[in-house]
Amino acid sequence: MTETSATAQPGTIEVDQFVDAAPARVWQTLTDPGLLARWWAPGDIAPRVGHPFHLDMPGWGQVPCEVLEVVEQERLVYTFNATWTLTWRLVPEGSGTRLLLEHTGFDLQQKREQDALDRMGPGWRDGVLPRLAEVAADPRV
Repeated sequence: MTETSATAQPGTIEVDQFVDAAPARVWQTLTDPGLLARWWAPGDIAPRVGHPFHLDMPGWGQVPCEVLEVVEQERLVYTFNATWTLTWRLVPEGSGTRLLLEHTGFDLQQKREQDALDRMGPGWRDGVLPRLAEVAADPRV
């Protein structure tokens, strides 16, 4: 089940997704460019602090990102454009992983940012994270 937290701070998206795969596999799905392209967008991500990379987002083009924090198989934090930050936390749960996403940095004073927040919350919850869970759980990938 995926849900958006009712306690999220204004300008923040929080999504909780159970993934039927071990943390090592979920980590690989988050940090391997080939797997990342299967569930979200092509990009040259690498789990190294300070690593600059781009995600090729349909409709947006090349979005600049930079890795801010890496705790292997536990936490990955990176910028996503000039103002947003994505924080991924992996928590072992039974034979799977509880994946927690926090997307912060929306400026609610800007209509465009508010619109993005309104679209991206359901997009993460209903589309992107369920696809990530499918890729991570698929032993053929």
